[in-house]
Amino acid sequence: MKRVSGFLLYFYTLLLIYSMFIGFSGFSRIPSEEYKYNFIPFQTISLYFTYYDHFPLWTWLINLAGNIGVFVPFGLLLPTVFPKLQHLLSFLVVFMFCITILESLQLLLRLGSFDVDDILLNTIGALLGYLIFKIVKKRSNPRGSES
Repeated sequence: MKRVSGFLLYFYTLLLIYSMFIGFSGFSRIPSEEYKYNFIPFQTISLYFTYYDHFPLWTWLINLAGNIGVFVPFGLLLPTVFPKLQHLLSFLVVFMFCITILESLQLLLRLGSFDVDDILLNTIGALLGYLIFKIVKKRSNPRGSES
């Protein structure tokens, strides 16, 4: 199971990096002339709620639900592949470090933007996956003994 999870983690990570820096049809990443960033927590998220009638549903789904949902697999796969990440604090530190690097690269390369709200939403998604991982692990090992 660990080998399959490792392959899935590797493949999914490559797919995510590709989508963040190159893009897919309709979501291509074209370098910007300017640096785009938001360092103020909840600023972008609050814009979507304050001006909800100015954004099409598709924009909402991509920017809010998409930023959460795309990272759920990391919450499932990282602790499976790396047992030390089965502890919440270790998981959070490693995940947030990695996602902050990716967001920073988007800023430095001017392919997308650095948005602290993306980091928050991505972390929520990873935590949802982590929670699912913990529930499945507990149900598959009901006596609570560590394996």
